[in-house]
Amino acid sequence: MREREREKERVRTDAPGHEAGDRPRSPLPDPLHSPSPSPREPSPRLGSLDAFRGLTVAAMLLVNNPGTWSAIYPPLRHAEWHGWTPTDLIFPFFLFIVGVSMAFSLVRRLESGAGRGALLRKAARRAAILFALGLVMHAFPDYLHLSHLRIPGVLQRIALAYLAATLILLGTRRRGQFVAAALLLAGYWLLVTRVPVPGSGPGVLEPGRDLGAWIDRAVFGEAHLWASSGTWDPEGLLSTLPAIATVLTGLFAGYLLRGPLPVTRKLASLIGAGLLLTGAGLAWNASFPINKSLWTSSYVLFTSGLAFLALAACWLLIDVRGIRRWAAPFVAFGMNAIAAFVLSGIFARGLTLIRLPAGTESVPLKTLIYRSLFEPAGPPALASLLFALTFVLVWMVLMAALYRRRIFFTV
Repeated sequence: MREREREKERVRTDAPGHEAGDRPRSPLPDPLHSPSPSPREPSPRLGSLDAFRGLTVAAMLLVNNPGTWSAIYPPLRHAEWHGWTPTDLIFPFFLFIVGVSMAFSLVRRLESGAGRGALLRKAARRAAILFALGLVMHAFPDYLHLSHLRIPGVLQRIALAYLAATLILLGTRRRGQFVAAALLLAGYWLLVTRVPVPGSGPGVLEPGRDLGAWIDRAVFGEAHLWASSGTWDPEGLLSTLPAIATVLTGLFAGYLLRGPLPVTRKLASLIGAGLLLTGAGLAWNASFPINKSLWTSSYVLFTSGLAFLALAACWLLIDVRGIRRWAAPFVAFGMNAIAAFVLSGIFARGLTLIRLPAGTESVPLKTLIYRSLFEPAGPPALASLLFALTFVLVWMVLMAALYRRRIFFTV
């Protein structure tokens, strides 16, 4: 890598899931047998983490922006309820990445003597900004009429899970963090399967009839939940508990990557943990179904296991083997992950709000673009996918432009 390219990678960032202080890894003479830096040395920046984050954000944009919701290939849809599709891996992967980043930022600052109070205040500020951004996205563009504003959401869950995981990290040692993750998963399982729900009884895991849905209706009211359901929210309060455990599993992966083991041992540990968690999630699925909307404990184990394996693959290719060129567009996405998600979401909403005349009717700008440019391209599902891919490509170009100018939006 040329010196200019190295310099571009020495950019400090400061957002949850994209943290400050790590620097690019220098080439290793024998990467598969070289020892890793001591956990108390400054941590090298992991290009694989930025690429993994960018891949995840690109996937978010892809599944959130089809040309038409009436024609989508099944892998690009969420599972209707129990079960999973590739789309159901995206959000937990991002929370997992938040945890990995904490091991390379928050833990390093603790080791360098930073005060816990100062770190907690900074994390609380970030969480508040993320939560507010989520509300801004939901309210756009009608900020004067908030009687049906959805309060839970993706950024809101990231904010709460990040802040809670920070509290656990600052308040416990590693063993305590493992215990906390286990208690969150076991406790959530007991709550949703044993606590009676008014009108449903205990252990009912049907849409709108589970304990989490009842709590969300009681706390927020139906007017402030996901409009597509009206009676429950996939990012509700109770299911945020196991989402915190998802962040903690990423923290454990970060500990492995920061540790003193040789590369071969690290790789084996990442793969071993990934296989173990994936298998445990599949086994638990028999009695506590994998379910993204409920964020079940089996879902946490299963998706975290796959995230371990995906991170291991990215790390081996990019940071160990130095095969980086393919990842460059995704690194640009990963370095501006929150900006890409927020701005693209507002832009997509704008495409549906702007209406233009089309013959005898008035249609959203998005519909007009889709009908004119993509619908003639082939079958509806293919045309819808081409629209989504174009949407991702447009934002990839914009993020690459920001990256070249070293402009990074952080919270």
